[in-house]
Amino acid sequence: MLEELRMLDTVDLRFSQDGLLILNIAIAFVMFGVALGIKFKHFVDVFKDPRSVIVGFISQFVLLPAVTFIIVVAFRNYITPTIGLGMILVAACPGGNISNFMSSFSKSNAALSVSLTAIATMVAVVLTPLNFAIYGGWFIKILQSSDATSMLRPLEIDPYEMFKAVLIILGVPLVLGMAFNKKFPVLTEKVIKVMQVFSFIVFLGMVFIMFKNNYDFFLKYIKYILIIVFIHNGLAFLTGYTFSSLARRPLLDRRTIMIETGIQNSGLGLVLLFNPNIFPADLELGGMAIVVAWWGIWHIISGLSLATTLRYMPIKDSNYNKG
Repeated sequence: MLEELRMLDTVDLRFSQDGLLILNIAIAFVMFGVALGIKFKHFVDVFKDPRSVIVGFISQFVLLPAVTFIIVVAFRNYITPTIGLGMILVAACPGGNISNFMSSFSKSNAALSVSLTAIATMVAVVLTPLNFAIYGGWFIKILQSSDATSMLRPLEIDPYEMFKAVLIILGVPLVLGMAFNKKFPVLTEKVIKVMQVFSFIVFLGMVFIMFKNNYDFFLKYIKYILIIVFIHNGLAFLTGYTFSSLARRPLLDRRTIMIETGIQNSGLGLVLLFNPNIFPADLELGGMAIVVAWWGIWHIISGLSLATTLRYMPIKDSNYNKG
């Protein structure tokens, strides 16, 4: 298995410069759609009772990257370096744009989900590059000390370049979307649902094209990546629910924090991965690409399955709507 996965690292995924440009635009468009649903009052609401938001923030930006790092280090002899880095990159990204829908559909705390999305999108500009630089850097050093990266050229992570990319992809659309919402509230109410659905379809279309162009590679290696992403995604959901339970959050808040922690913006990960200023094009990073790409598909399947299950589960916690 390990030898086959090592071959995956040398795979040069077929994705044209035009395709990368469209992917960047698609992600920016998605984030603009997300920002249309974010109002300044969501930040005000956080200060009224910040406990669940703080727990969700810690779960997503502190615990998930740390848990992921522990996993990739523990299993470094069974996965390749770039697969481990792909898992760390996904864990460093903010929540996915469909988490709000999933929280609402599962009859969890949709208002908390929107607040967490607002906070996560803002802080991701700094924390996504920072988390990847820290944990990715530590992981590389551990591998280099054990000579596990002999098949790779040394990878130097530039936090500034990643910060600049995230600022453009997340920060600018976020500010524009919130400003549009404030300036044209009536128009925003009319177009927000269409915008969010359309942007979601555009992103799925881009992921589909990537899979189609690299079908032979995915067909050969997906059986291994499927297992790895399945376990990683499951642990993300478990981390969110366990930590929020230990923090004694209400049941509906625990559901929401679980969803927010398990649904990651892997589209952002793809954009960063294919940015030559962050990851030089001559590096052999096939493992990273297929992990991040499959996350983009799998967390939709797992998230919708989880949300459907939660929707029809009876609420037995007598304190579910208490702070």
